[in-house]
Amino acid sequence: MWLNQLKIALVEKDTDKISKLMEDIPQLENKEEMTEALYLVREASELVYTLQEETATSMKQIQKNLNFLKSTQEPNSNKLDIKS
Repeated sequence: MWLNQLKIALVEKDTDKISKLMEDIPQLENKEEMTEALYLVREASELVYTLQEETATSMKQIQKNLNFLKSTQEPNSNKLDIKS
C-alpha cells in the first residue's frame, strides 16, 4: 500500500505527499519490497532536486524580467510637478 502511494506521488510529482510518506515509512516485509522502496526513495530524491533546480532557474528569470521592466520605466519623481 505505502509503495503504491509513493509511486502515485512520484508520477503526480506531488512533493507534499512524498514528504508525508517519507515521514511514516512502514516496516517492509521482504527484500523485494525493500529494494523497490530504495529505488523509489532515490527517484523521489531526484525529483525534488530537479524541481528545486527548475524553481531556482525560474526565479532567476523572473528577477531578470523584473530588472528589465524597471529599467524601461520612467524614473519616479518625488517632487510635486505643477507645470501646466
